[in-house]
Amino acid sequence: MRIGIVVDSACDLPQDFLQQNHIVVLPITVRIGDAVLADHRDEEATLGFLHAHVAERGHEAETTPFTVNQIRDLFLGQLVIDYDHVFCMTITKTRSPIYDNAMQASFAILNDYKPVRQAAGHNSPFALRVIDTQNLFAAQGVTAVEAVRMRAAGTGVQQIRERLELLAANTHGYMIPRDLYYLRARARTKGDRSVGLLSAALGSALDIKPVLRGYRGNTEPVAKIKGFENAVEQLFKFAGNRVAAGLMTPTVCLSYGGELAELRALPGYQRLRDICANHNVEVFESVMSLTGMVNVGKGAVVVGFASEPHTFKVA
Repeated sequence: MRIGIVVDSACDLPQDFLQQNHIVVLPITVRIGDAVLADHRDEEATLGFLHAHVAERGHEAETTPFTVNQIRDLFLGQLVIDYDHVFCMTITKTRSPIYDNAMQASFAILNDYKPVRQAAGHNSPFALRVIDTQNLFAAQGVTAVEAVRMRAAGTGVQQIRERLELLAANTHGYMIPRDLYYLRARARTKGDRSVGLLSAALGSALDIKPVLRGYRGNTEPVAKIKGFENAVEQLFKFAGNRVAAGLMTPTVCLSYGGELAELRALPGYQRLRDICANHNVEVFESVMSLTGMVNVGKGAVVVGFASEPHTFKVA
């Protein structure tokens, strides 16, 4: 059984990990004025676009995910030949149409694949499962890493599906944005009123940073902490405590809206890495996707992991 893994470009995982494990990326196109880039998870291109365009005008960006027809064409042109079963894991459907597009495309793919496979010499059936990760950015990476591990172990597709759906329902993504004014401007551009002017102004004036949590399709603030670096340190400390308590899968994913050297210099970072190493938990860190950065602003930090239900607590 040849198993394929597909994610969208909002899924924050290292570029070399995606390439080494033949993970297919559904790109999201970002347009800022006349500047256009299809986000294929190329970190160099992302940083170049960040420095040239995102910092000043990112809140005006238009993001365009793969359409139903583009997803259909990708599968029928490549994936139904290369694989027998594909797991397609998307950003939460509450924040993007990618899941719905993939679901619509799956019906056409399953109707039309047979002659394509037969022409390539494959007479066996093809199957496709679209999974809503119910999360964003680095937290999306948790299910993809587990899919890679289970595929390498020779696990059957039914077990993989059940495991990925369980993890998706128990993955927690925590984010600290650096610039609340940017977050509010971006939210207004998209018609999202969840970040009010008063809270943005108050937060910036007092240097209060929210800790936002993505969980089961919802994104909400779970704490407010004074100072960006202090907030990040508290988040890293909390994540380390969850690692020590035991995760559902030995994976922590980190992403940062900028150069990774800046992430590694943040307080609490090395302690978190050490705790993960002591508990045999693998850390995957990457530059945040262009899609992520235009939505939450440069310099944001995201931590994702799967664990039992819990409450965020500041030490």
